[in-house]
Formats: sequence, C-alpha cells, structure tokens
Amino acid sequence: MTTTATGTPDAADAPRVHFWAVPDLTGLDFDPLLARLLHEEPVTRVRLPHGEGHAWLVTRYEDVKFVTVDPRFSRQAVWGRPVTRLAPHFIPMADAVGFADPPDHTRMRRVVARAFSARALRSLRAHAQSVMDGLLDRLEEQGPPADLMETVNRPFPLAMVSELMGVPATDHSLMAHWSDTIISAGAGREASERAKDEMSRYFTDLIAGGHAPDSDQLAAVLAEAVADGTLTEEEAVGLAVLIQIGGAHAVRNNSANMVYALLTHPDHLARLRADPALIPQAVEELLRYIPHRNAVGLSRIALEDVEVGGVRIPAGDPVYVSYLAANRDPDVFADPARLDFDRAYNPHVAFGHGPHYCPGATLARIESEILLGSLWTRFPGLRLAVPEEALRWQRGALIRGPETLPVTW
Repeated sequence: MTTTATGTPDAADAPRVHFWAVPDLTGLDFDPLLARLLHEEPVTRVRLPHGEGHAWLVTRYEDVKFVTVDPRFSRQAVWGRPVTRLAPHFIPMADAVGFADPPDHTRMRRVVARAFSARALRSLRAHAQSVMDGLLDRLEEQGPPADLMETVNRPFPLAMVSELMGVPATDHSLMAHWSDTIISAGAGREASERAKDEMSRYFTDLIAGGHAPDSDQLAAVLAEAVADGTLTEEEAVGLAVLIQIGGAHAVRNNSANMVYALLTHPDHLARLRADPALIPQAVEELLRYIPHRNAVGLSRIALEDVEVGGVRIPAGDPVYVSYLAANRDPDVFADPARLDFDRAYNPHVAFGHGPHYCPGATLARIESEILLGSLWTRFPGLRLAVPEEALRWQRGALIRGPETLPVTW
C-alpha cells in the first residue's frame, strides 16, 4: 500500500468502501455482506446508514481479539465524533463505561464486579429459578396458545436485571419502555434521547435514595462508590443505564433466539431433553451460532497508525470489530455455520473480548440455562403455534429477535 504526502493510504490502494445497508434479517440468517467480508476482505472499510464518513471493519477472530485489547484503539476518543453507525444516536451516555479506556474503565469495572460476586450470583441463580417457575405457572394457567416473548422471554430477564439493580417490580414496565426506545434504531434520535434522559433521572434518584451499605444490589454498590469518591454521579448513572438496558433487552432477544433455534432444530432439542446435563455446553454453542445483533456495536479510534491483518489503519480512523463474524471464523471453528452441541473447543466472543467484555455474561448464562432447562421440562410438547415462515422479526433493531414467539403444547 502506498501513501500520500500526508501519510494516509493512497486512494488507489485503499480498500473500497462498502455501504452496509444492514437488512432486517429473519430468524438465524447471517448477514450476507458480513459473511462475504470475513472470507474475502477481513479488514476493509464500510459506511453505515447514519453518521459520517467510513470506518474500518475487522472480522477475523484473531484480528478482532487484537483490536479489542490493544490500547492504541480508544473508545473514549469516539465520543462527540459523527462516526458512521447503524443507530441515529449513541446508546451509552457520555460518562458510561462503554466510552471509557483504562485506567478509568478499570476503575469503573472494579465497582461493578461487586454486584456480580460469587455470593451475589448464587443468590441470583436461586431467584432466577423462582422467577421462572412463577412465569411458567402463569403460562400453564393461561393455557395454549401463548406468546413466549410476552409471557417468558420479556419478563424473565427484566425481572432478573431489575433485581440486580434494585429496581422495584412496580417500575419494570417503565424500564421496559425506556430500554426498547433507547435500543431501537427505528425509534428516532429524539425519542431515544428523551428516554435516555428519563432513565438517567430515575437512576440518579435511585442511587441517591440511600441503600443498605452491605447490599449486593448494584444501586447500593454504585451509591457507595459515589459516596467514597470512586465514581462520579454521572459515571454511576451511566453504568446503571447501560447494565439495565443490556440485561433486559439483549438477554430477552437472545434467549428468544435460542428457543426459536431449538424449536426449528428438533434433533438438537431431542438431545437436550434426553440429556439435560448438556444444556450448559449447548448454551455456549447457541451463543456462538446465533447472530444476536445487527451490524456492529461501538467503534474505536486508532490513536496511531496500526497494522491489523496486514492492513495499515491510519491514526484517527474509526474501527469496528464484528464478534458475530469472529464466531464464524473457519480458522477457529470447524464447520462454523453448523449448530453443533458436540463442539468441545468453543472460545466464542459472543460477550465481547478484552476490557469491554460484558460484565453480566455469567448472569446471562445462568438465565439461558434456567430458561432452556425449565421450559421443556414443564411443557414437553412445546412447539410453534404458527408456521415458521409466519413469524415476525423486529425491524430497525440493534439486537435481533422475534416480535412474537407464538407456541402451543
């Protein structure tokens, strides 16, 4: 690759810019452009529907891991820049952990870790089974047919992350409304920003409201961190908003995709029903296999020229990584397009990699295992109530999932 006098790649040698329209895909379909770039142009340039200019897209597994841990790629430098992106707005707040670099990021993550301690997770697992049993009791009383999104997949993770946060049950519907509005690319910038402001005010009040200092609930942990000066109030609120949204919205859709995958892969479902001990391994494979989001998440900015996968990315350029594509890299995962519950080696990056690895990954795994372990135990004849092609999938969504999941038994 040659360069101009300014040190930037010569236009004739730079990879062409692909406009990534990001279609509303159904079911478990993999984005065709993403699949092609993984195999043909693993480090290339893309332009998304919103923002300005182009960004680099990195898709191979080892390159994705490299970018996500190398300090020369900064999340903090993204803030305030009109980087090309899928959503018309940034999801995290300015002071949120998603836009932080070490050491600030490390300081914030250390606070959150207390809410995800072994003691807290043991308590949450017991609570999760209790919540699930109650939801399935009501489902049984209601009788078939039923919409699993409405009766199980939406209320279950919402109840779990709200318990973690310290949000009372009376406010769950508020949290659901705000989260859905903020996380949707189709809601529009104004509505999303208004919902973000309202949710921020809620958590500002909750954190300031005073909680038992020995509580593992995150609102109490954050309140204590603000009081002792470890976090600013803005940082604490940004953390609360991000974890509440991710814990409710992402797990809701991904768990629904897992149920859908089993409903449409009867041989895989039969194996799990015959051997429940396989469920944890099956959850890991479902996490790898399911393309749980559209496009990509937050970008990073190259702070200096960096070579990635044999391509020089100039200083100042935005860079995206695709965890979805990395999870389909044939150099790491044999026959990657196949759902394989016998996949013993499965170092997937569904929860990210490096400093920004999802702090709620263990809780998400617990919820998925309990959901899949409980659903067919209670309803062994559970099946789709409509033809597969009649299912409707969310449009303009950042995290993919069905609008409804009608089942009978």
